[in-house]
Amino acid sequence: MLRLAFGLALTLALASAASADVYRYVDSKGNVQYTDKPALLPAQKLAVQSHPTDATEVEAGSAAEQARTAAADAARQQAAARQADQNKAGKVTATAKAEQCVKARERNDAYSTSKRLYETLPDGERRYLTDAELDDARARAEKAVADLCK
Repeated sequence: MLRLAFGLALTLALASAASADVYRYVDSKGNVQYTDKPALLPAQKLAVQSHPTDATEVEAGSAAEQARTAAADAARQQAAARQADQNKAGKVTATAKAEQCVKARERNDAYSTSKRLYETLPDGERRYLTDAELDDARARAEKAVADLCK
């Protein structure tokens, strides 16, 4: 089919350049044929009109098409770069969140299994948490796990 279309275009181009008549007919196999020399066949004469080609107009159209193609390529590349950056940022965010989740789970496990928790004072001494402070710290650790490890 593509060969037939190409042949038709080539035939029409040559026919218009040579200012010859173009005929259409159906061969014995049922295929549509185009020719400028019908051999005693029942052929239909086609009205093919040709116009001279303006070379500067063709060049301008070609240059405009190249500019549109270049602009579209640049836009696609920018969009691909933005998407890659967003994917990378999403992975970094997901990695950071996963690390925070692991730390929160470790802290929660430590708080849950420890009988006594302490904080280190500026002078290096330990201050042990009261039962209320310990319960509050454990609740905060559980909440952090729930928030970070969804």
